[in-house]
Amino acid sequence: MTGDIESYNAAQTPDNRAICEALAGLIAAGLPGAAGKVWHGGPVWFLAGNPIVGYWVRKAGVQLLFWSGQSFDVPGLRAEGKFKAADRVYADLGQIDAQEVTRWLARAAVIQWDYGNIVKRKGRLEKLGAW
Repeated sequence: MTGDIESYNAAQTPDNRAICEALAGLIAAGLPGAAGKVWHGGPVWFLAGNPIVGYWVRKAGVQLLFWSGQSFDVPGLRAEGKFKAADRVYADLGQIDAQEVTRWLARAAVIQWDYGNIVKRKGRLEKLGAW
C-alpha cells in the first residue's frame, strides 16, 4: 500500500479507519498487480491505467466503488452514477464479507469498461478484453 493511501486511512475516525484498512487489505490481496493511489479524494486501484476499485469515507459510511460493477453477475452491489459503476457502503467493520468482496475483485480483474479513455471517446464506454 502506498504512503498516500496509508495517510488517507490514518486520517479517518477509528471506526472508518478499520473499514478502510480492511478494504485496502482485501484489494491488495485480490488485485496484486494493481497500482493504488489517492485519486479524486480517495484510494483508487488501477490496472493498465484503468480505474478498477476505490473507496471513500462518506456520511453514511465507507463507500466501496467498482467502476465496472454493474456488469458483474454477482449480487450485493447497487448501481451508482450514469455509467457502469456500482457500490456498497459499509457503516461498520462487521458488515464486510471478505468472501463477497474477494468475489467482486475477481470479477473486476476480468470485467472492465475502458474508463481510462472515456474523455477521449466523449463519454462513450467500450469493453476491455473478451468477457
